[in-house]
Amino acid sequence: QVQLVESGGGLVQPGGSLRLSCAASGSIVSINTMAWHRQATGKQRELVARIFNGASTVYSDSVKGRFTISRDNAKNTLYLQMNSLKPDDTAVYYCTFVGLRQYWGQGTQVTVSS
Repeated sequence: QVQLVESGGGLVQPGGSLRLSCAASGSIVSINTMAWHRQATGKQRELVARIFNGASTVYSDSVKGRFTISRDNAKNTLYLQMNSLKPDDTAVYYCTFVGLRQYWGQGTQVTVSS
């Protein structure tokens, strides 16, 4: 079993920055992909960014150039650095680890508003 706990969400003004963290515990040896998804009110959950074991990354077009996904293997932690935030980035952000099965965190709210 893998447990994921997100943190770092909050209220930020447009143009501001936030850094989300996702701390993992449990057996993560089989994990090969980690990602951040988000879900805005009334919308479907969407992929924001993904990082593979080889450290290659994939970003959605809406966040490319503004968000950076990274991980610290020693700390079993996944990060999402979010810069130049826009009101459209407002959503609940979820981290997910994929191995033999897919694990989800509980989500952290990000609100971008003046």
